Amino acid sequence: MDQAHYAALRENIERFYREISERYCRGEVTVLDVAPEAHAGIRPHLPARALLETLDIDPASDATHIVDLCAPAAPIPAERFNVVVCTEVLEHTLNPFAAVATLHRMLKSGGRLCLSTPFNFRIHGPLPDCWRFTEHGLRALLSAFDVEMIVPLETPDRPLMPIQYTAVARKR
Repeated sequence: MDQAHYAALRENIERFYREISERYCRGEVTVLDVAPEAHAGIRPHLPARALLETLDIDPASDATHIVDLCAPAAPIPAERFNVVVCTEVLEHTLNPFAAVATLHRMLKSGGRLCLSTPFNFRIHGPLPDCWRFTEHGLRALLSAFDVEMIVPLETPDRPLMPIQYTAVARKR
């Protein structure tokens, strides 16, 4: 089950990256990819004119910004990014509400936060792995945004137990 869920989750994220790029990354946009880790992240899907920056908490990650999203004074200027991509990260934060508030501050007005988070998936690294969010929990996390979509990746033969959610929210 873990391998099947992981394959479905990764395939869904790749599809999500393509959709994000096609819908929100046209022209000259500044994109932040949060903690792409060993994966390529959204980079392969972005048009040539998009400026990509990365963010990670791990100093060894070689990210553009080394930041704890939960820190109240993350040293990234406010309203810097048109699009923030945050896939499979929020479950690893100690305070997801603070992390989302930091992402909100970094987004330009009208910018999009594009995120995914697992639900029916094993505990995984990098540790800690602290949270699982339902659609209702995601709506609470995103209350400062206009939520444009929350889409479950359903678990076959298990209603109301999605493998993962993807969401897009627009900063007011």
